[in-house]
Amino acid sequence: MRPKPHIVDLPVYQPGKPIEEVKRELGLDEVIKLASNENPYGSSSSVAEAIQAELSQLSLYPDGSSAELTTVLAEHLGVERNQIIFGCGSDEVIALITRAFILPQDESIMADQTFSVYKSNVDIEGGVSIEVPLKDGVHDLDAMLAAVTDNTKIIWICNPNNPTGTIVEHDNLISFLNQVPAHVLVVLDEAYCEFVTDENYSDGISLLNQYPNLVVLRTFSKIYGLASLRIGYAVANAQSITYINQVREPFNTSRIAQAAAKAALTDYDFVESCRTKNQQGIEYLYGQFDELGLEYYPANGNFIFVNIKSSGLDMFQSLLKQGIIIRAGFGKYPNYIRVSVGTPEQNEKFITALKHALAQ
Repeated sequence: MRPKPHIVDLPVYQPGKPIEEVKRELGLDEVIKLASNENPYGSSSSVAEAIQAELSQLSLYPDGSSAELTTVLAEHLGVERNQIIFGCGSDEVIALITRAFILPQDESIMADQTFSVYKSNVDIEGGVSIEVPLKDGVHDLDAMLAAVTDNTKIIWICNPNNPTGTIVEHDNLISFLNQVPAHVLVVLDEAYCEFVTDENYSDGISLLNQYPNLVVLRTFSKIYGLASLRIGYAVANAQSITYINQVREPFNTSRIAQAAAKAALTDYDFVESCRTKNQQGIEYLYGQFDELGLEYYPANGNFIFVNIKSSGLDMFQSLLKQGIIIRAGFGKYPNYIRVSVGTPEQNEKFITALKHALAQ
């Protein structure tokens, strides 16, 4: 076999440990997963009804253009139908963007601690990943601008950033976009946007008419609770969407995912309830971390990035033995862990386990 030389040493994405695997390995009756930023409140009740209605159609291919979902989403966002493309999670949309725009040796700029899928897909296409250090946990936009060259194709901005949870504020984003050369695509990943309550946050969709080189990513995996169905999307000007669509595989989202997303999108009360409960969970965890003297970055998604003052990987193992799954191993942040915001009961059990681990 002769694989592409540049993929041989690429790291494989490591998802959070599955609950059933941890139960089996450790002999535990209960395991709480706070590792993958899933919605602990599930999904809208209307989703189950939509899925049930599709079960009699499993022998049929899905609509390759996601026509009905596109119409509903376009109306919801106030954009045209030809400005939207769906993928098997926003992860696939990221892969499609790099497939459409990155040639070998093209440069792509991203933060040094952000969603790893940007770099992995640029590397797969033979591009060059330019990683710019975060500044106080936030994208250093000035340094990212300084890194732009004639070879730059894409800049990635995760907002809120995963794993730090910080945001690029509206005024700073506008100033940045005004200075980015027209030939450079800016991908603004807003996977956690529905959780944000900070008034300084910027709605990327509202900026599309002003910046034709902007692409906004969103997903149904987080606040809508459809992570297992794998459906996300990009919104951009029609020409950019056409380019991305030209490299998309047919039938890349399922009938069930499309139906579930359409149902989830219109349940505004569920989304508002989840946003409120998430913010309450954040405030509880802030208070507990303050009492423990632990530093953390402002949480704008449904997770908190906290400095536990010792090895994050050791803390991962200690919490795992107590039936709590979190994430650790963040490169330049070896003493940090990322914990998803759970239900009140899950949050309390996490804090109890954390206190026990810290005491050891």
